Amino acid sequence: MRTGEMMPRDHAPDGRNLSPPITWTNLPAGTTQIAVMCQDHGAGNPPPWVHWIIYNIPGTASGLPQGLPFDSTQPMPTEIGGTVHGNNSWGLPMYRGPAPPQGSLHHYHFVVYALDAELNLPPGLDRQELLDAIEGHVIGQGDLVPMYERIPMPEPRQWQGGPLPEVWPEPESDPLDL
Repeated sequence: MRTGEMMPRDHAPDGRNLSPPITWTNLPAGTTQIAVMCQDHGAGNPPPWVHWIIYNIPGTASGLPQGLPFDSTQPMPTEIGGTVHGNNSWGLPMYRGPAPPQGSLHHYHFVVYALDAELNLPPGLDRQELLDAIEGHVIGQGDLVPMYERIPMPEPRQWQGGPLPEVWPEPESDPLDL
């Protein structure tokens, strides 16, 4: 994913609703934990509508892999052990991708926060609770703002006598520079 480009369908309920891979570089010296939030400032009453909150990410991590567990009883990958989900605007501790009204282009603000303390926050914080908890600890921030618009799926095409593969390789994305 890149700022100003369309988010792949695999990261939306129209596709596989996988959490997207996000990478970052140049974390400030003293970063001990990282938090990530995805918000749609064009939705919600009041805005923003939060699609994803994830935190307690080790400061040594260089990103989040695609397809993190939805179920909090499933372990996170080893390299981000201890990471937990906060509650999105549906009140669920998980990633839920974009699903704007058909024909409506929305922007999705992924924000990576570099923190100067191991806060070890409990799972299930909402947006405001996370922002309150990290206040005074943010030493760097990076933003990624892809877009998504729901369009009808084309009819399946045939390829050499069979259907096209369901999964295509994920395009490379640029790391966020904090």
